[in-house]
Amino acid sequence: MSDIAESGIAEFVAVTLDCPQPPALAAFYAALTGGAVTYDTPEAAAVTLPNGVDVYFQGVPGHRAPTWPQGERPQQFHLDFGVDDLDKAEARAVELGASRFGFQPGEDRWRVLADPAGHPFCICLRQS
Repeated sequence: MSDIAESGIAEFVAVTLDCPQPPALAAFYAALTGGAVTYDTPEAAAVTLPNGVDVYFQGVPGHRAPTWPQGERPQQFHLDFGVDDLDKAEARAVELGASRFGFQPGEDRWRVLADPAGHPFCICLRQS
């Protein structure tokens, strides 16, 4: 194995989501995670999560949410968030604007929700 593969040349620092309203989605994820909105314009916004990772939101005219679990616009990735209580976390996420998908493949260990822009994300029971 080369030195580059062993030491790595990059550090993961952020993920960017397309969406119709960046400020609204940034506010949702800040409230969901306890993070802070660090950038906020009509075209783009950012949240720094408590662990230091940034989530960016870029406005895309005509954005169409992915369909899940199948359909013409399949999800290409999703975000996972660890929680201590699935029921409480789901209720709070829904209060903040999330919605619950009908199909739940691991309901006792994780829940699949959609953020206000329709991106699937999971709340996952933390391992004790």
